[in-house]
Amino acid sequence: MKKSHIATLITFFLLIPATLFLGAKLPGRTYYITGTLIILELMIPFFMAFEGRKPQARELVIIAVLSAIAIAGRVLIPIPDFKAIFGVIMLAGIAFGPETGFMVGAIAAFGSNFVYGQGAYTPWQMFSYGAAGMLSGFAFGKGRLPRKAWLMGIFGFVTVVLVVGPILDSMSLFLGFVKPSPEAFGLVFIPGFAHNCPNALCTAAVMLILGKPFLSILNRIQVKYGMLT
Repeated sequence: MKKSHIATLITFFLLIPATLFLGAKLPGRTYYITGTLIILELMIPFFMAFEGRKPQARELVIIAVLSAIAIAGRVLIPIPDFKAIFGVIMLAGIAFGPETGFMVGAIAAFGSNFVYGQGAYTPWQMFSYGAAGMLSGFAFGKGRLPRKAWLMGIFGFVTVVLVVGPILDSMSLFLGFVKPSPEAFGLVFIPGFAHNCPNALCTAAVMLILGKPFLSILNRIQVKYGMLT
């Protein structure tokens, strides 16, 4: 396994959870600090992915563009709980790897909340949105799964329902909005499932309809300029 992949897993399972835990203990509007720390932590595996060479400006620009498209996928669709942001994040991970997918997801969550409003939930969104990009990068990287539209659609639906949504829903338990108990789990995750399903359907639609042409464009850019390989 590549060193950058190992660093990504360490960041996901150790660094970011520790940052979320400590951030929740601090008083005041610490979510800006927590969110910034998460982005800085994600930069470690992202820059490790270049394997000793310096990233070119155009490689960083593509991250910014993908993040902006993901933000638009959340902000410009007026239907609540039916957002294209997750589909774009996952396609970024499929095209350029788990490090890039994680980075795009975190930046998109942070950036879109300048429209929706920042809050204690922002770092959790960065964590969960980034997880979507990371998982897609691992799942479809190195030919592990074929990049077929129907398979990407199923993967997108399942990931939102079983990973992205539950991570966001669990925020209520960890931040003290709901006191942990067997009853609280039902109160948090059952209504959360109802909200997650529309987002999962939108994600599947993005992967089914736009997945192949979007990846084709990104692949041409990648091959032409030797970017993020």
